[in-house]
Amino acid sequence: MIEITESAQAYLRDLLVKQEEADTSIRVFVAQAGTPNAETCIAYCRPNEQEEDDIAVQYDGFTAWFEKRSESYLEDAVVDYQEDKMGGQLTIKAPNARVPNVTSDSPLEDRINYILYNEINPALAAHGGMVTLVDVIDEDTAVLQFGGGCQGCSAVDITLKQGVEKALLDQIPELSAIKDSTDHTDTENAYYR
Repeated sequence: MIEITESAQAYLRDLLVKQEEADTSIRVFVAQAGTPNAETCIAYCRPNEQEEDDIAVQYDGFTAWFEKRSESYLEDAVVDYQEDKMGGQLTIKAPNARVPNVTSDSPLEDRINYILYNEINPALAAHGGMVTLVDVIDEDTAVLQFGGGCQGCSAVDITLKQGVEKALLDQIPELSAIKDSTDHTDTENAYYR
């Protein structure tokens, strides 16, 4: 799934030994997986903070928990540590993190992000706008946030109802509602005022 080089393992082991709480491990996941904004993350994972379906891998001196949902996006990823004049740098190269890997079995968030980034945002970009998924609540409601030219735009209700909401509800039957969490009182970059 992911390679953690010997130098990276030594660096992580050193960091984990310095943690106040014994048995602290690491957790690796991809935030906004399969989108242009994907970010591969390594975070401390205190005992019992891992998710139920995380995959545990034992390394020499520590455990790494890999988010199950991120598994395909972490394929061929490499975590490395290189010493330099400033001390050193931990790097994560995950070539598949931004590659859309969406099927009908993919998590709801991944399917929503796929539609937003591949169908909706290219159209909104013509007006300098974009929309991102903030959260899924009650298992059937997508909470979105508009940015750029869409934030504060006088036509955002039309964009939301006739464009974004229609596309998402038509393509993802599990969704029943879309909510906008954007502060539209800020009209500084609005395309239409």
